[in-house]
Amino acid sequence: MSLNTYSAETGLLTDEIYSPPVRNQPDKFVYWGDTHVHTNLSGDAFSLGNESLSTEDAFRFASGEEVTSSSGQRVKLQRPLDFLAVSDHAEYLGVFALAKAESPALKQWSIGKRLIDVISNGNNNELLQEFAKVTLGGKPESRMPDELLSSIWEQVAKTSDAFNQPGKFTAFSAYEWTAMVTGDNLHRVVLFKDSAETVTGKLPLSALASPDPESLWSYLEAYEKSTGGEVLAIPHNGNLSNGRMFSPIRLNGTEIDAEYARKRARWEPVVEVTQMKGDSETHPYLSPDDPFANFERWWDKTNVGFTRPKEPWMLKYEYARSALREGLRHQNGVGSNPFKFGMIGSTDSHTSLSTTGEDNYFGKYAEGEPGPGRAEMITGGHYGNVWWLGASGLAAVWAEQNSRESLFESIKRREVYATTGTRITLRFFGGWYFEDDDISRSNYAQIGYEKGVPMGGDLVAPDPGQELQSPRFLVMALKDPDGANLDRVQIVKGWSKGGETYEKIYDVALSDERIIDPLTQEAPVVGSTVDLKRARYTNSIGAVQLMAVWEDPEFNAEDSAFYYVRVLEIPTPRWTAYDSVFYNQPKKAGVPMVIQERAYSSPIWYKPPE
Repeated sequence: MSLNTYSAETGLLTDEIYSPPVRNQPDKFVYWGDTHVHTNLSGDAFSLGNESLSTEDAFRFASGEEVTSSSGQRVKLQRPLDFLAVSDHAEYLGVFALAKAESPALKQWSIGKRLIDVISNGNNNELLQEFAKVTLGGKPESRMPDELLSSIWEQVAKTSDAFNQPGKFTAFSAYEWTAMVTGDNLHRVVLFKDSAETVTGKLPLSALASPDPESLWSYLEAYEKSTGGEVLAIPHNGNLSNGRMFSPIRLNGTEIDAEYARKRARWEPVVEVTQMKGDSETHPYLSPDDPFANFERWWDKTNVGFTRPKEPWMLKYEYARSALREGLRHQNGVGSNPFKFGMIGSTDSHTSLSTTGEDNYFGKYAEGEPGPGRAEMITGGHYGNVWWLGASGLAAVWAEQNSRESLFESIKRREVYATTGTRITLRFFGGWYFEDDDISRSNYAQIGYEKGVPMGGDLVAPDPGQELQSPRFLVMALKDPDGANLDRVQIVKGWSKGGETYEKIYDVALSDERIIDPLTQEAPVVGSTVDLKRARYTNSIGAVQLMAVWEDPEFNAEDSAFYYVRVLEIPTPRWTAYDSVFYNQPKKAGVPMVIQERAYSSPIWYKPPE
C-alpha cells in the first residue's frame, strides 16, 4: 500500500508516493524460453520419428503439462518455460503429417499424392531424402499450393493464440526459413509479435522462393507494411554455414554495403549462438588464447548438408565473436554495422519437447530419446552420432512483463542473453560514472539503468568535447538455484584499430578467493568435483554469486569496441556421463563426459564520437 508522506520542512502531508516500487520506473524481470522447437509439422522431425507430437503438445509441455514422447515415455518439465516459439520449417510445412493421415487436401497436388504413397509404404528414409532435396535447393514447382499452406499456417497461428496467456505463459507464432546454398546453413527463425488475425495476413516465405536472406528481409518489411504487425529473424548455426553466415560477400557476389548493413541489423537484432548442433560463440582456431574456446563444437568438418568439407578460412565468418569483430570492421568501412546483434540460445529440438538438462537429457530427435546405447547411434544417417548433439540452450529475456509485446520489444533492443541450458541470472551494464560500491547496493539494477545502458545498448559519449575516461561496467551473475556454482565471470572485448580487429578476455570475478597471476595474467583453474563413476558433482567449490565493477584498462577513445560477458559454471557431468551410469554402459573413448555450462550476454558497443 502506498501512503502520503510527512514533510519535516513544512509539517504537512505531501502528495509524494511513499512506496519506492511505485515511485520508480518498473524493473525488468528475466524470463526463460525457447524460440526454436520443431514438431511433427517439420519434415525432418517427422522423418526421424516424431510423427505424432503436435504444436499443441509443444506448448503444453513447455508450459508445464505432462506429455507422452514419441518413444512412449511420460515427460514433464520440473521448471516450465515462460515463453515458447514453435518454429516448424516453412518448406513442406505439415505436409508429411497430412500425408500420414491421407488427407484429401493433399490429393489435389501431385507431390502430395506421391508422399501419401511413400508414407503408406513405411519408407521414412525416402521422406528424409525428399525433405533434404527441397531444402538443398528444390525447384519452385516443389512449393506447396498457397491454399494448402494457408490452411496449415492459420491453424498454427490459432494454436499459438490459444496457448498464449499474458502474465503467465507467452506463445509466439513462428516458423523456420530453411535456406541452404550448396549445403551451407543460412537458416533463420522468423518470429512474430502478433496474434493469428495479423500473422495470417501473409503466408510464410519458403526458401524455395529464394535462398538469399535479403529476400527474407524484403518479405519481413512487406509483412509489417501490409499488416501493421511486427516480425524479426533469428539466424542460427553459423558454425555449419561453411563461412556464409557472416560473410563479407553477399549472395549476389558483391561486397557488403551500407544499405545491406542497415537492413541486416534492422531485421536480425539477435543471433542464436548455442543449441543442440553445437556452440557458435567462438572456436580455438579463431581464439587460440582462450582456454574455454573448445566448447561443444559439434563436428566442424563440414556444413549442415554434409556436402563439402570445411576449410580453416571459413571459420572467421561462422562464429559470433569473430562476426562481432567483423561488424566493427564493416562499420569503419561502410559506416554501418551489419553484425550488431544480441545473443540468445535455444534448443532446435525436433521432438516437440524443449529440454536442456544434462541430467535428464531427452534427445533432440525422436531417435535419440533415452535408451541404452543412444550416444553411439547415428541420427537418421544424417546428423551423425547422437553424442555430437548437446542439451543446449535457452533464451533469457529481460522484460517488464511476460507478454508478447514486452518480450518482443526486449528482443528487438537486444536486452537478452544466451545460456547453454542452465538458468544463470546475469545483469550487465556499461557507463562512465559507475562507482565501486554501486554493485553492492540493493538497487544496483536501478543504478545501472540510471547511470548507464544494459546489455544490447550503446555507450554514448557523456558530453561533447569532454575528454573520455575509460568506461566502467557493472556485472552481476547468480547461479542457477537448481544447478552448479559459478567458476568465474569474464568480459570479452573486441575492438577495431587501423583497419584490423582484435579481442581480449578479462577475468573480472573469480570464485574461491582466487587471484590473477601477476606474471602470466591467468587465473588458476577452479578444479573439479565431478565423479564420473556415479555421474555426480558437488557445490563444494565455486560461488553462488559473483559481481564486479570493472574498468577497461586499455581503453582508447578512438577505437570502436564491443564488450560482452561470459559466465562459467564449475565442471559438471555431461548427459553422456549420466547415460553411461544409468544404463551401466562403458564410457567410449573420444566421447566427452564433462561440461562447463555457461552464459553469454549481449554486447554493449562503443563508437568513437564523430
